[in-house]
Amino acid sequence: MPKRLSLFLLTLLITSTLFYSCFVMENSFSTVAPGIWRATLELEPKESVSNKKGQPLPELLDYKFEEVSGGELPFNFEVKYNMDNSVYLEIINGEERILVDDVKIFHDQSNGKDSIIINFPIYESVIKAAFEERIMAGIWQVNNRGGYYAIPFIARYGQGHRFTTLKKKPFMDVSGKWSTTFGVESDEPYTAIGHFKQDGNKLSGTFLTETGDYRFLDGTIQEDKIYLSCFDASHAFLFEGKIKEDSTIIGSFRSGKHYKTIWEARKNDAATLKSPYELTFLKEGYESLDFAFENPAGKMISINDAAYKGKVKLVQILGTWCPNCRDETNFLANYMNKNKNKDVAVIALAFEKHRKKEKANAAINRYLQKFDIPYEVVHAGHASKKEAAEVLPMLNHVLSYPTLIFVDKNNKVRKIHTGFSGPATEYYDDFVKEFEETLQTLLNEEVNI
Repeated sequence: MPKRLSLFLLTLLITSTLFYSCFVMENSFSTVAPGIWRATLELEPKESVSNKKGQPLPELLDYKFEEVSGGELPFNFEVKYNMDNSVYLEIINGEERILVDDVKIFHDQSNGKDSIIINFPIYESVIKAAFEERIMAGIWQVNNRGGYYAIPFIARYGQGHRFTTLKKKPFMDVSGKWSTTFGVESDEPYTAIGHFKQDGNKLSGTFLTETGDYRFLDGTIQEDKIYLSCFDASHAFLFEGKIKEDSTIIGSFRSGKHYKTIWEARKNDAATLKSPYELTFLKEGYESLDFAFENPAGKMISINDAAYKGKVKLVQILGTWCPNCRDETNFLANYMNKNKNKDVAVIALAFEKHRKKEKANAAINRYLQKFDIPYEVVHAGHASKKEAAEVLPMLNHVLSYPTLIFVDKNNKVRKIHTGFSGPATEYYDDFVKEFEETLQTLLNEEVNI
């Protein structure tokens, strides 16, 4: 980043810590230019990063991969105005546009600066920035990580590119499947499949793991370098890769400013992962679920309640903070709203990052409203897979948020689907087809209880 820009950003960040505690919302006005903006998050690669165990990885900081982005994660958004002159945004990640309608523009009377707050209540994060003419700068702050977690943010108006405007001839066409290993430098590597789609210098795709996907990634390929990023207000993902002479790829993956690892990939159109129906199962001696948790209104909800007797049940294990859960919830809510079949019911078990019940229930209520959820979402506990497994002792483990359990009319568990392959993957349509076929099979069965 140029020194002049760094100084400008630093000045705005210092002033932002002062005026966000004392701003006045009077005399609101809309002065942010409508149209496309290009934003960057400064991931601060020189600060401490760690692996999944929280162990420092100094060797990664010395890794000789050419990081053209300089550790900045780019994303695009479009500013739009309603007929009443209220402002909203659409965050752009490849084919996805994320609507953000909780936006406040105001003039801070304490320091004379025009300012904007972009709030993401579902994920409990917020962008706070000052703006003037064609630039805004401030921070993206996450409030549910524990302690203070913020990343410098800057955006410029009228810039539609993501990483670069360069058009260097690609070394090869990387479209297709890639067998991928993340954490190759660690003692706990994990496998994935990279799905890439290339059109000239434009590159899009995702990485699919056994517990979910990295959602819509957008970027570019320049000669032998690839760059992909995603910002969805919960995650900030930056992937950089170098195509080696043997046509394999090695690169780095950053999640926010706290995590970095190395990944390797090899082209393999036959690449597969374990079936999501084989990863989570009932322990020996169990054939059904048994639980009772309170919903946000304080009512105890049990799978054995009379309201669920004789129905096919879908039990969703989720966290409101989880983007893959958001994709699955969106699918389930839409399905249930369009198919009001009295013989199908959904109960969602929410494991939240807040240990205080009041804050967890507030997050669940926001979730219910956001997705127009027509079924019960109960507070089942803290967002720990170990703790989730303790309150659901019939499962071999809770491997992933989300996990979807199919229960028949006789309360017998018939299938368990671990993770979720969302609309960013080629497996989404397969999931929808199998989901509908499974439900139809269960609905056609007789009730014996």
